[in-house]
Formats: sequence, structure tokens, C-alpha cells
Amino acid sequence: MNWILDMALRNIRRNKRRTVLAVASIALSVMLMTFMGGFVGGVLENMVRNITKNATGHVRITSLGFEERERFLPVDELIENPSNVIAAISAIPELDGRVMVSTERLLFGTLLSNGNRTKAAFAFSGDCGTEAELLGLKKSVVDGRYLTGSGETIIGAKLAEDLGLKIGDSLRVVTQGADSGLRLKRFGIVGIFRSGLNQLDREAFQIPVADAKEFLRTDGGVQQIVVMLKDYREAEEASRLIGVAVQALPGSQELSVKPWRQIGEYGGLIGMMEIMYGYIYIVVAFLGAFIITNILMMVVLERRREIGILKALGFRRNKVMGLFLAEGAVMGIMGSAIGAVLGLLLCGVFSVYGFDFSSGMGSLSFPVDPIFYTKFDVLSALKMFVIGVAVSIIVSILPSRRAATMDAVEAMKSVA
Repeated sequence: MNWILDMALRNIRRNKRRTVLAVASIALSVMLMTFMGGFVGGVLENMVRNITKNATGHVRITSLGFEERERFLPVDELIENPSNVIAAISAIPELDGRVMVSTERLLFGTLLSNGNRTKAAFAFSGDCGTEAELLGLKKSVVDGRYLTGSGETIIGAKLAEDLGLKIGDSLRVVTQGADSGLRLKRFGIVGIFRSGLNQLDREAFQIPVADAKEFLRTDGGVQQIVVMLKDYREAEEASRLIGVAVQALPGSQELSVKPWRQIGEYGGLIGMMEIMYGYIYIVVAFLGAFIITNILMMVVLERRREIGILKALGFRRNKVMGLFLAEGAVMGIMGSAIGAVLGLLLCGVFSVYGFDFSSGMGSLSFPVDPIFYTKFDVLSALKMFVIGVAVSIIVSILPSRRAATMDAVEAMKSVA
């Protein structure tokens, strides 16, 4: 086998320009694949992070009634004893060290007004200490401060602008409570946030969960408990374990425990994008490696006399085919290695600086930050290297087979 590799290397060195062209072609393809993989990985992580921290958590526990009517944000479909559920989650030994936080949430819609200005909005309530880091609005406050006590609220910058509200103003909230009665309460605006997520900045305000429970008269109940994991890819397993743990609680038959991929439409969308981009990588690799097929075809035609002599000396078809496959594989390995390294370096640069699409996403409410950072992933680069090499070998089969099936006598009559 070593002699086949030695001959392949010698033949590759025969025409350096042609070899450089083939290697550069596959290197460019693998570099683009690696960079695209890092960029897409960063976009998907951006989406998953925002979907889970803002809406679903990695695992979400709700009542079955809330799940059925979720789009209406019903405040009468509640988990009655959320502290018992959180305690049950904390007691699961398999999740020890894998859960970052489990927290209560209440959300409700309302119509806000200030003078002759009116706008539909929704309130987000959770534990202020937990949500400061989880939802991330504390670091997004651009005027005033974050929540510290009862009766306070922070409001999205665009919502505040549309309503003409500022720090120190009173926000009057009117909505239907859990007892179906009309509820009214004033909250003092202590902060204005700009998160970069249009849906939050244009429509949301945050209040403490204790205020929301009292305001809505939920008797301590909440609509949902969200669980955030250190690794979102463990959500399915964590959901199964949590589902088993809460079965021992009173009223557990009325609870729904689901991982984030099974909630709403975004989980399916992300799964579809992962599959779609997987196919795109392979297509790009074939486009880049196709030049190897053309080069080996020319090589076969140029070396017909040599192939005929090798066959006359006793070379079997499989050895001739192996020789040309080795040449294609060597060029593929060289190009794929160079491309994977260059692509990884590009990912490293843009994982720090990122791409700012703020100007193009001003009107979108899609749950992503406007600045995208590429993902620096060595395993992903290794996968692109393997794809590049595999595709290079595949596209080398046709010219290699043509060389192997040549008639020795006819080939020797050819002029080199």
C-alpha cells in the first residue's frame, strides 16, 4: 500500500500548478463550509438562547389548561403550589449540577394608555434577582435602574417612547385577574430598557412576581415554571426526569412538562434549519471538489501510455484504481486541512467582533439579538474536514474507474 501512496505523491508533484488549483478549490470550499458552520451555529445558538430565556426555558412546566390556551396568556390556568414543584426538581439527583435555575413566571396582556396615546402590551413578571441575569434586562437598562422593590416597573424603550413615558411616571395597568374581576394598579417607572429584541422593547414591561400574584389574585399560583440547564441539548432527558419527579405531587395529572423543542413553532424551525444547512455543506463541498474530477480526467488522458505499461506489468484494475483514488484523496486531505484551519481562524475573529445587523432588523420581532457571533467549534471544523476528504474521494471514483478499465494494448498505442 505504501508504494501506491508514494506513486500518488510523485504524480501529484508532476504538475504543481494543476495540483495547487485542485487543492485551492477544495480549500476554499471547506473554508466556506467551516465559516458557514460557525456562523449558522452562532445564529442558532442566538435563537435558542433568546427563545428559552424569554419564553420557554429549556424545560417548561405549566398546567394543561394553560398549554391549551397559551396564546391568550390565561391568568386563571395556574400551577397552584410552584414551590413544591421547584423543590421536587431540586431533589432530582441526576440533574445535580446540570440545572442553572428553576424560576416562577406570570405573564399577562393589557392595554396601556397615557393621555391620548394607547398601546397593547404585555407584562412579564418573575423573581427579580433570578430574572436580572436570566432575562438579562438589568444590563439592558439605559435610563434609571433595575427593579429593587414592590410597586416598581421597568419598561421597553420603544414602548415608553410610543406612550410618552419617562422615569418617575406612573404606569397604570388594567387587566382581568384570576378571579375574572377587573384589576387596576399603578406601578412607578424606575427604569427604561433597550434589549435589542424588538418584541420586548416595543411591547413589554417587567414587574416583580410577588406584585403580579397579588395584583392578579392568583393565591400564590403561577402560570409556568421554567428550568434553565447548563446545556440546552440535555432538555429532552431533563424533561423526562422532571416529569417523573412531579408525578408524586398532588395535582400532577394537571401538569404538562415539555422540553423547549416541543413548545411552539420555533423548536421545529431550528430543527429544520439544522437539517437544511447540513445538506448545504455537502453541496458546497461537491462544488469545490468537482474540479478534482476534471483534473483527474485530464491526468488519465495524459497518462494513458503509462497506464497501459502498468497493466502490461501485471497491475490489476483495483491497483490502478487505487493509485488514482489515492491522488484524489491526497489533494482532498491537503485542501480540506488548509480550508478547515482558515475557516476556523475566521470563526475565531468573528466570534469576538460579530456581525451587526441592527439596521436591517429594526422592524422584526424575531427572537434574536441583532448582533451575530460565529461559533468557534473545533469539532465542527473537523466535521467539515471529513466531509471535504470524503467528497474528494467520491468525485475521484469516476476518473479512477476510467483509468482502471482501459485496455492495456490500446493505451500503450497512445502518445503520451
